[in-house]
Amino acid sequence: MIVYDGIKSDFLDSVVNDTIAVEIEHNIYHKMKHRTARNEFRAWENSMQYMYKVLCDESIPDNAGIAIEYNIPQTSKRIDFIISGYNREEKPNVVIIELKQWDMLNTVVSEEAVVETYVGSALRKMVHPSYQAWSYAMLIRDYNRAVQDKRIELYPCAYLHNYRRNKPDPLDYKQYQTYLEEAPAFTRGEVVKLRKFIKRCVAVGDDKEVLYMVDNGKIRPSKSLQDSIASMLKGNQEFIMIDEQKIVYEGILTLSEKCVLDGKKRTIIVQGGPGTGKTVVAINLLAELTARGHFAQYVSKNGAPRNVYLKKLKGQIKKSSVDNMFKSSGIYTDADRDIVQIVLADEAHRLNAKSGLYQNMGENQIKEIIHAAQCSVFLLMRVSELQSAI
Repeated sequence: MIVYDGIKSDFLDSVVNDTIAVEIEHNIYHKMKHRTARNEFRAWENSMQYMYKVLCDESIPDNAGIAIEYNIPQTSKRIDFIISGYNREEKPNVVIIELKQWDMLNTVVSEEAVVETYVGSALRKMVHPSYQAWSYAMLIRDYNRAVQDKRIELYPCAYLHNYRRNKPDPLDYKQYQTYLEEAPAFTRGEVVKLRKFIKRCVAVGDDKEVLYMVDNGKIRPSKSLQDSIASMLKGNQEFIMIDEQKIVYEGILTLSEKCVLDGKKRTIIVQGGPGTGKTVVAINLLAELTARGHFAQYVSKNGAPRNVYLKKLKGQIKKSSVDNMFKSSGIYTDADRDIVQIVLADEAHRLNAKSGLYQNMGENQIKEIIHAAQCSVFLLMRVSELQSAI
């Protein structure tokens, strides 16, 4: 869903007239029934001034499409800024820009694609801006039918307009290079470089045509994503199912297919002790449902076990769009009804009532998962085994 849309000339006029943040705020309330926090409003006012400087270039067409706070379909993720149009060969292109207010960051050497910066007046771990922009682009590419069928190319980047880059700089540490190559990061004083990046992608305006193709694209896993997760699973001894695991797998597969076909919501509970292979079943379901063209996600409360199984699945592959299939259980606090076809909630006995850093977001994670999924599958320990473990 597009919160704010227009063409470049509309956007420039709104910034000049100091109405851009008000327009975004108004649209978010009327389209999403979400009230804007004051710090978010101020961030728009600040960042849009910098994007005005970037787009004040006659070589960037006045009728290029502009979207601000684009809500990626079937998710709660919003992309800060999008520019759409055609390149010189008249191929449809979209530039995705992740905007950051940060003025400092530290490298987190022990964790891939993670940095430290001040957010909410405290030093916190955040994903690297290039990783974030790249992952959003991959999410759209892997699940948007219009992008796949119309061969729309996506070009992600990050713009840290308050950040002064040094040589060497923590932003460019070697562990981030894979993502910087896919989504370059531009910093304070690099307006000209960002303009060049945009102009390579958007040479001809589209009057928002490409923008609307993306926004109206149906949800469907791409063939490349299906092939990718199938190849990772094939021959991986960690995920071979035996005995009861196969029986449970087939039963869940049948019920989840029914949900997709008849549109009815179903909740499935799988109980088993430690070592009974609940996660093996979940990963196999994730792969098979995706192969069948369904939108499935694997979620867990804790990141550590989720990352362990993701790493086992990927092996030595560092950069993969499969990452977007593994999510935190707290992402559904503001999710619409049935935005995901199947959610596989592993270690469901560990789910929280509330989400967020301060456990103050949402109402109840179990309720939110059921609300967000057509078919919700909860894999958990038996009560007796859970009590003995405690």
